Amino acid sequence: MDRVGDEGAQRLAAALEQNPTLITLNLRYTGIGNNGAQLLAKALEQNQTLTTLDLSINRIGSEGAQHLGKALEQNQTLTTLDLSGNEISNLGVQHLAKSLEQNQTLITLNLRGNAAVSEGTQHLVHVLQDKRIQFQFL
Repeated sequence: MDRVGDEGAQRLAAALEQNPTLITLNLRYTGIGNNGAQLLAKALEQNQTLTTLDLSINRIGSEGAQHLGKALEQNQTLTTLDLSGNEISNLGVQHLAKSLEQNQTLITLNLRGNAAVSEGTQHLVHVLQDKRIQFQFL
């Protein structure tokens, strides 16, 4: 199977910025790394229809999580984000947690199988006390 990778993510991001109808995008196990996550995050800032984004089992680390977190501060439609099985450490989880303070739409965030441990989860727990987010982190 061909992988999308960061190069393919660039083309998908350009399409996502313009697409007025797509509500679900599954990019599970497609080889997307930090650069691809950055490009997709930029598109998420513009997109007004996507509600579900699956980026599980990729190569996204804390840098990519930081960009996605920034996008979550702007995005008003995404309700489900699956980042399970990536390489996100405590720093990346902290960036995501910070973005959730402003985001009003995300309901489900899956970070299962990442590198983050207690420090990252403490930041999330603090933010989630005031939010209604279903959080998966094992």
